[in-house]
Amino acid sequence: MRMKFNLIIVWMLCLASVVTARDIRSFNDDWQFVKGPFPVDMVSNVNRWNSNWKKVTLPHTYNASDMQVIERNYYAGEAYYRKEYRLPGEWKGKRIFLKFEGVGSCAEVYINGGLVGTHKGAYSAFVCEIGTALKADRENIIIVKVDNAARPDVIPVNHNLFGVYGGIYRPVWLVATEANNITMTDYASSGVYITQRNVSSKSADVQVKVKLDNGTLHSAPVKLETSIYTQEGSLVSSQTEDILLSPQGSKPFIFNYRLKKPHLWQGRKDPYLYKVTARLMQEGKVIDEVSQPLGLRHYHIEAGKGFYLNGEKYPMYGVTRHQDWWGMGSALKKEQHDTDLAMIMDIGATTIRLAHYQQSDYFYSRCDSLGLIVWAEIPFVNRVTGQERENAHSQLRELIRQSFNHPSIYTWGLHNEVYHPHQYTTALTRELHELAKTEDPDRYTVSVNGYGHAEHPVNMNADIQGMNRYFGWYERKIQDIKPWVEKMEKEYPEQILMLTEYGGGANVAHQTEILGETINSWEPFYPETYQTKLHEYQWSVIASHPYIVASYFWNMFDFAVPTRVGGCIPARNMKGLVTFDRKVKKDAYYFYKANWSKDPVVYLTQRRNTNRERKNTSVTVYSNVGTPKLFLNGQELAAPRQGYTAIHYIFEGVTLRDGKNELRTVVTTADGKEYEDRIEWVYSGEKTRVLDNYENTDEHFGL
Repeated sequence: MRMKFNLIIVWMLCLASVVTARDIRSFNDDWQFVKGPFPVDMVSNVNRWNSNWKKVTLPHTYNASDMQVIERNYYAGEAYYRKEYRLPGEWKGKRIFLKFEGVGSCAEVYINGGLVGTHKGAYSAFVCEIGTALKADRENIIIVKVDNAARPDVIPVNHNLFGVYGGIYRPVWLVATEANNITMTDYASSGVYITQRNVSSKSADVQVKVKLDNGTLHSAPVKLETSIYTQEGSLVSSQTEDILLSPQGSKPFIFNYRLKKPHLWQGRKDPYLYKVTARLMQEGKVIDEVSQPLGLRHYHIEAGKGFYLNGEKYPMYGVTRHQDWWGMGSALKKEQHDTDLAMIMDIGATTIRLAHYQQSDYFYSRCDSLGLIVWAEIPFVNRVTGQERENAHSQLRELIRQSFNHPSIYTWGLHNEVYHPHQYTTALTRELHELAKTEDPDRYTVSVNGYGHAEHPVNMNADIQGMNRYFGWYERKIQDIKPWVEKMEKEYPEQILMLTEYGGGANVAHQTEILGETINSWEPFYPETYQTKLHEYQWSVIASHPYIVASYFWNMFDFAVPTRVGGCIPARNMKGLVTFDRKVKKDAYYFYKANWSKDPVVYLTQRRNTNRERKNTSVTVYSNVGTPKLFLNGQELAAPRQGYTAIHYIFEGVTLRDGKNELRTVVTTADGKEYEDRIEWVYSGEKTRVLDNYENTDEHFGL
């Protein structure tokens, strides 16, 4: 009985030590919002504007509608958020921080009228220490001034490729710690950095670096413990160091581990995650604690051959993703991120380019746990001003430190389609490459160009060269991708090349079976059938050329571009394989799913192209479970021919009857399972259409 009592006491003491660790609270409710601009400074005249404030809950953006519905008619400028807050009594003597996960795009934070922090950049997190500005005995007024107007010194310098949504569009957290802590102010990182080297099935070397901060004026005796746990929660190894923590600045402390026979992170096949925990202890109590993921893996790229994960060649089936949603802008919750990831997983993707900016830390964490290999990048896109150097450096450093421990990330993206002046941009690219290698020598860097040749002066200044090529859309014809790839293979066999964007727009309301080999992307007609045709051929070329180490179609989802009109829908880029509202998966979605996914797919294309233009036509079926049969109005048709890939089947010489036609395809597998799909077409006579044969013979160099 006495032993049981002692165990209870020990448990209670442990619990007490836990509650003295950092206290993290959501800070997203009960905000007020007002949109500017104002004739006088809002911060110093807050009481003048009391009647204009409206209650909002974070995440929030003030561009959820105007950036999505009318081109070149959106608000970009300053706005204000206000919140009253009374300090909890139990936080007396604590260090207090505000952590913003994302504010579009420049922010100033005020407490009781005094400035406590600023930040430039819409996509990275930042932290303000605010404890000394808070008053313990009254309501404190917190004001955040935000401004999403384009600036020449903050990347992106314009809204041309995508809209920079204004507002506090990601969550905010209020954090209290003891005077001595695992630092929160190292570019809003975790303060814990995990490096892994010499990873194999036999062993792995792991280094854990923890930065500690002493917030007092005197040295403090503390104990720092780091531990590695299995995914199931079992302790693998632990180390402890006694430290006399000096008061000047943050200090790094390093622990080295060698793990025997580690359980490797194997992408989608087995995304196994260890957990690394750092605990700071003082006088026998845990005063701070931080946990981070550890996925043990080794990435290797071999020019001309492919991508290797843990020594084995790994298929890089790539998609790209913008973070905005119809009607919500970028103010997303976990549910929206999870919905996007569910479709990305469903299509069979193995890698994702998070373009063109740092995205939610939650999204990176989910990629860790799902096994998606991630390309992370900063929003250095489209244009150069000569004034963005410092901010590009800052945002890259933030991206790397904040995302350092995500095992899913394999490369840091430095820029996308930036050119003139060439000498300046080339030098800045090299600087960013060196910065990335200094911060993280173990990951690749990548830059992206729209020109299709290595000699361009901005090219070949990173580990990986990405090229965006829109054959059949912005340049030349659909089939011209093949001679381009073959030319690159021949002339630059030692270069690591990725096809980082390709594709074409599709409005699901636009349909035709009369298609050429090119299209004028500046005209309003964006037939879904053309997008399908483009992807069918171009993926077949990519798949047959391992020289292309990875490819990323543009884009997984339609997204907002507030500066242009295309496809009869304003402020919209429709190159996505899923509509902006996430309700319609276009035909090309199922083409990739059939090629990439292990799930059974039997799919009839042109299901929205119901009003047929030709009596004699062809029918396309995607099937990854065997050769399909096709029935037209109950009658079985002749066997199909093979299309561009093994899942691509084409039934030719199909003759429709007048009126409604029922199409049914079926596949019966060797084990007796049956898969089918059905659609209806209507034929009411031959129709004429002027074929769009516009061809731009110039290279795509960025839009």
